[in-house]
Amino acid sequence: MNGKKVDMNKKQVVIMTILAVVLAFMEFSGLPAVLFVNFRLADVTPYILSMMVNFLIMGLLAFIVIKIFGKGWPLGFQASGLADGFIGYAVPGILSGFLSCVAFITGLRPFDYEPTVWKVLIEGVIYYIGVAIIEELYVRGLFLNIVEKIAHKKKNSTVIAVWVSAIVFALGHIPGMIGMDAPVIVGKVIANVGMGLYFGVLYKWTNNLWLPIIMHILFDICALPYCFSTFSGYKTISLVGFVIAYILLGIYSTALMKFVKRPGEEGKDSEGFAGEDKSDF
Repeated sequence: MNGKKVDMNKKQVVIMTILAVVLAFMEFSGLPAVLFVNFRLADVTPYILSMMVNFLIMGLLAFIVIKIFGKGWPLGFQASGLADGFIGYAVPGILSGFLSCVAFITGLRPFDYEPTVWKVLIEGVIYYIGVAIIEELYVRGLFLNIVEKIAHKKKNSTVIAVWVSAIVFALGHIPGMIGMDAPVIVGKVIANVGMGLYFGVLYKWTNNLWLPIIMHILFDICALPYCFSTFSGYKTISLVGFVIAYILLGIYSTALMKFVKRPGEEGKDSEGFAGEDKSDF
């Protein structure tokens, strides 16, 4: 029985790993929606519309796979922990988002474009809701937990998983930065590591995936000023403000990992999640 249990857990980790890779590929490539979604809506970028359809396909795929193979997986789509986590950890994130938004506005002024309501609503808000849900699902809900399970024999397996997922999250944004100047790429990668650390801490220190999703949405919507400009890059002041905001957030998150115990940590055994049987993996 013990051997079967170990095999089943390893099989689940393999399946969740495959799902995370497939979801990441679908987001990076836009497949399959880019092959058949081709329509325009006012001044909304057509690619944004196809990606939104792709998010629905990705969500459906993830739901089916997790429903069949994800029994007991610590995903975190639940209400418990959300309110307390928001009260305890959201303020630094809100302040960082506000600082980055101010930096964007300062760098983009004077604004030279008048978008339609459709562009602001879809490209500046709804699209980012989809981005946040999908990325938090496969980066935190799947990948972070996969790394934590692989590193389960180490006492600091959760911290390792948070750092690894944050770095991968940051590096995963590089394809979208192709063509940008090197300082911009380096700055955005550093800032995204800070974001990733924060999202990982929110997730693991509340056992709730909705909180990082909500904060991820907030951070992305802070780029809304770009809807009012034809400039798509980063002015120096915008880049500096953006990087500083999320470096500070990364430092805050690192301090939380060092000094604040996460729920159930006191009862965590030496080889797994809180209350997990040592033979699970």
